[in-house]
Amino acid sequence: MVTLSFLMEDESRDDRSPLLLEAPASTALAAVPQRCPGGSHLDTFLLSRRNNLGLSLALLLGCYAAILVPAYSHADRLAPMDDGPPAPPHLALLNLSADLLSGPCLPQWGRDRLRTLSCSGGLLGLAPVFVEGPQEEVEGGGGDGPPGSSPLRWGGGCRRCVVVGSGGVLHGSHLGSSIDQYDVIIRLNAAPLGGFQRDAGSRTTIRLVYPEAAPASPEEYRTTSVVALVVFKSLDLDWLTSVITKRPLSFWSKLWFWRKVVEEIPLTAEHFRILNPEIIHQTGRALHSYAPSGGTRVPTLGASAVVLALQLCDQVSLAGFGYDLRHPGARLHYYEALRMDAMKGQVVHDIGSEKLFLRDLVSSGAVTDLTGAL
Repeated sequence: MVTLSFLMEDESRDDRSPLLLEAPASTALAAVPQRCPGGSHLDTFLLSRRNNLGLSLALLLGCYAAILVPAYSHADRLAPMDDGPPAPPHLALLNLSADLLSGPCLPQWGRDRLRTLSCSGGLLGLAPVFVEGPQEEVEGGGGDGPPGSSPLRWGGGCRRCVVVGSGGVLHGSHLGSSIDQYDVIIRLNAAPLGGFQRDAGSRTTIRLVYPEAAPASPEEYRTTSVVALVVFKSLDLDWLTSVITKRPLSFWSKLWFWRKVVEEIPLTAEHFRILNPEIIHQTGRALHSYAPSGGTRVPTLGASAVVLALQLCDQVSLAGFGYDLRHPGARLHYYEALRMDAMKGQVVHDIGSEKLFLRDLVSSGAVTDLTGAL
């Protein structure tokens, strides 16, 4: 290797003689250009290298700063990487409903699977489901003008049924068009359709009500085939007689309802039924086996509607079921701003036992949960 020895120039010399590069005698040294008054080519080369090295270091540090500084200073605002944005929840619900409706209807499907449950003893063969004698089969539909058309008919064939609950989980589900494709659509009390068709659908085959919770708007009955009264007290029959005959309810009777009741329903007599009380009774007995203390409370209309559906239809689906009391700020109903914590104070229904009961129905395959909250 060639060793270069740089000699410092003596500024005091007058002869300005060039400085020579010394090398060991044994090393052959190529000719080196003489130094010019303005500086040698070697100095220019070395100066250029130093400048390039400094510039490179500056650029390198700048790149590191551009990458590392934002990463550390904004790490708390960065979201983890994934394969893409998650699909909106309602798409999964629509796919489940579409798969169910696209397949063939399976006769006796729900009742066959209900038999596998220990609580099913009193829930099978509860006919007639209405008080009026022989079992009448419900005709799916609703149409635009139920008055004057027969809502019930004798008939057979496999039918799919959906029970639409009032739970907040239905809000934003976009299940309305799927719900409308079922043969029998069962709704509860005053749960409205107007303004909520996208999530809840637009047709009603059977609306289960008790007098204090019947819809007040005439529009809610426009596409309703049957209003089925759930009787809890003898006064409820007075109310039903009043709305069928179009005669005013007496002032004395009105005083005994805990809430103002609807006095006029724009349907004719053939569109009213009375739910068989045995449906409520046997639903309560089934829930009794799930109650930790063995106590018995009044079943919700939703649980009773599920038992009704299992009598009427071959395949049963649920939408809008599942109260989750662990989230007190969650929406209680799909149609109002009331929150879940409003359920904590009620003592009439055993929500926990009902959820266990419905979960067993889902796990056995007796019913399908379209909104996935059970």
